[in-house]
Amino acid sequence: MKVSICIITCLRPEGLKRLLVGITNQKFEIFMALDLEVIVIDNDVDQSAHTVIQSVEQDFPYRLCYDVEEQRGIPFARNRSVACASPDTDFIVFIDDDEVPDVMWLERLLLAQQTYQADAIMGPVLPKFRHRVNDWVQHGKFFERPRHQSGFELSAAATNNTLVKASILRQLDFVFDERLALTGGSDWHLFRRLHGLDYKLVWTDDALVYEWIPESRTNLRWILQRGYRCGNTEALCEINLNPSTAVFLTFIFKGVRRILRGLLLVPLCYMRGKPIFFKNLKYISHSFGMISGVLGTCYEEYQVIHRI
Repeated sequence: MKVSICIITCLRPEGLKRLLVGITNQKFEIFMALDLEVIVIDNDVDQSAHTVIQSVEQDFPYRLCYDVEEQRGIPFARNRSVACASPDTDFIVFIDDDEVPDVMWLERLLLAQQTYQADAIMGPVLPKFRHRVNDWVQHGKFFERPRHQSGFELSAAATNNTLVKASILRQLDFVFDERLALTGGSDWHLFRRLHGLDYKLVWTDDALVYEWIPESRTNLRWILQRGYRCGNTEALCEINLNPSTAVFLTFIFKGVRRILRGLLLVPLCYMRGKPIFFKNLKYISHSFGMISGVLGTCYEEYQVIHRI
């Protein structure tokens, strides 16, 4: 069995090195004969990741491929990473350059794929703070993502901890939509397409990855912006995939209803403390993002790089 781990990176040399060390530390009890390659695509024209590759490649236990994507944008880099994978690879695994996997991470992804006969497997990403954060950040769980029981079937996924059958990606006319270069959401767009084509997307809850959260993100402004962006790209993707009046009106109605609900709850949430109050503000921000996305506004969150 051959597996290609695809990593894109931009101006995060420390995070990339941590991730590569985490891949080196992977343990296998069942897939002992695994043929593994790691592909790193640098989305920085100055090749800031090259020194990291040079520092680890001599002792790296797997094939390590490094390439540069000069066109700025997540889907450009992700598409290059898929293109660089060996043509005979069985699975492509995506993980981000601000993450570190548990030592049994890859084996558990592979076991879940076999257990559920899935076309794609997604696992949890748990926050790891490098600095002290405000109590409301912890209590509000703003950086904790939804989790499910292993075997739960998903309608969408992200690329921060995901395994996909390589044969499926090879059949697509395009993998990641490059129109979403700086907005984010190209992974959501991909997996919504796969779900629409009746491919089986499954959650596994024990293939753990830890995301290193930079201090620049642990503030209310960033949290509200992320809420807005997620609503924005969700609507953009759905309108692109299902360009109909019914979808347009559904998102407008849903967004307006959520905003009104959030505004009515402001006084009650304020009395219940910062975590609840700020969660409600994020809910309202997400709702405004949905409406702006339906109306064609693209919020380019990834104009700014948060170094770790």
